[in-house]
Amino acid sequence: MADRRVQDMRALVRGRSRGGLDSPERSMDPRSGEGEPISSRSRVIDSAIYAGGRRAATPASLPEAFEILKDTPGGMAWIGFYRPEGSVICNVAEEFDLHELAVEDAIVAHQRPKADRYDDTLFVVLRPARYLDDVEEVDFGELHVFVGPNFVITVRHSESPDLSQVRRRMEDDPELLAQGPQAVLYAILDAVVDGYAPVVAGLQNDIDEIEVEVFGNEPGVSRRIYELSREVIEFQRATRPLLAMIDGFVAGAEKYGLTEDLQTYLRDVADHAITVVERVGGFRQMLHDILVVNSTMVAQAQNEHMTNLTEASNAQNEEVKKISAWAAILFAPTLVGTVYGMNFDVMPETHWAWGYPFAVLLMAVVCVTLYLVFKRRDWL
Repeated sequence: MADRRVQDMRALVRGRSRGGLDSPERSMDPRSGEGEPISSRSRVIDSAIYAGGRRAATPASLPEAFEILKDTPGGMAWIGFYRPEGSVICNVAEEFDLHELAVEDAIVAHQRPKADRYDDTLFVVLRPARYLDDVEEVDFGELHVFVGPNFVITVRHSESPDLSQVRRRMEDDPELLAQGPQAVLYAILDAVVDGYAPVVAGLQNDIDEIEVEVFGNEPGVSRRIYELSREVIEFQRATRPLLAMIDGFVAGAEKYGLTEDLQTYLRDVADHAITVVERVGGFRQMLHDILVVNSTMVAQAQNEHMTNLTEASNAQNEEVKKISAWAAILFAPTLVGTVYGMNFDVMPETHWAWGYPFAVLLMAVVCVTLYLVFKRRDWL
C-alpha cells in the first residue's frame, strides 16, 4: 500500500513537471504563473532534531535527519523547506508516511486555509500576509505544515513568514518546545496571526487616505477603492478560516494530547485572530460605505454640472428669444418701407396726400403690436 502511494506521488510530480496538473485554486488565481519556477529556488532552510526541548543534532541532509530521528528516543524532527521541488517532498512523504492528498496540496500549492487530519498526521495550510509600504499593497503568502507524532515539516511557498524567528523563539523556551510538535504548530500559528497586525494597520491607513481623497474629489479614487476592496476580501479569506481551525484544535485537545498550557496559548491566538477578523470585516463595510458615498458625490457633481449646463442653455435661449423678437419688430417697418419704396407708377396710395403718414402709422402699429405680443410671452 505504501509503495502504491509513493508511486502515485511520483506520478504527480512528473505530471506537474510537464505542466499537465494544476489545482482549481491555482487556475483561478490571477497571479498564477508569476514569479520564478519553484524548482529554481528550492532549498532546506533548517533541519534539526530536538530532544527534551533542546537541539540535539543539526543534520546536513534529509537521509541523515531520518537516521538520527530513529536513533533519538522521544526526539522530534523539525525540517523547514522553502519552495521545495516535488521530488524532495515525495522523499519526505515516503519517510514520514504522509498522505498523498496532503502531498498533492503541498506540491501544487495555492490552497485555501484549512486543517486536515490524515490518521495521526495533521496537515495545515496557512495564508500569511505582509504589508508592502512602497507600493501600498498586501502580499499574501502560503505556508503548509505537516504535524506528526515526532515531526514538524514546514513548506513555505512565499517570503513570509520568517520561520527562523519562530525557531529561535522556541529554542529559547525549552519547556514549551519540549511539549512536542503541537507546541511548534502553536508558535507558527501565533507568528502568522501576529504578522497580520501590520497588515491591518496598513489597510487602516489606506482607508483613511481614501476618505480624504473621496471628500477632496480626487480623480481615480474609485479605482483605488475597488483595488483595496479586493485586498480586503482576500484578507478575509486568509483569516476567517483560522477561527474554526483553532476551535477545532482546542476541541480535540484531550484526544490529541494538548496540554493545558497549549490550550491557553491557542485561545490567546484565537482572541487575536477574532480581533483581526472583526477589523477586516469592518474594513469591508467601511469600503462599501465609502464607495456608496463616492458614487453619491460623483452623481451629485454630475447633477450640478448638468444643472449648470441647463441654466446656461436656458440663459442662451432667453437671449435668442430677445434677439428674435427685436429682429421681428425691426423687420416689420423694413417690410412696409420696402413695399412703398418700389416707386411704381401704377400703385395704390402713390399719389395720395396721406400716403406717407399712413405708411409711417402702419409701421408704428405693427411694431407696437409685435412688441406687446412678445412682451406678453416673456420674450422681452
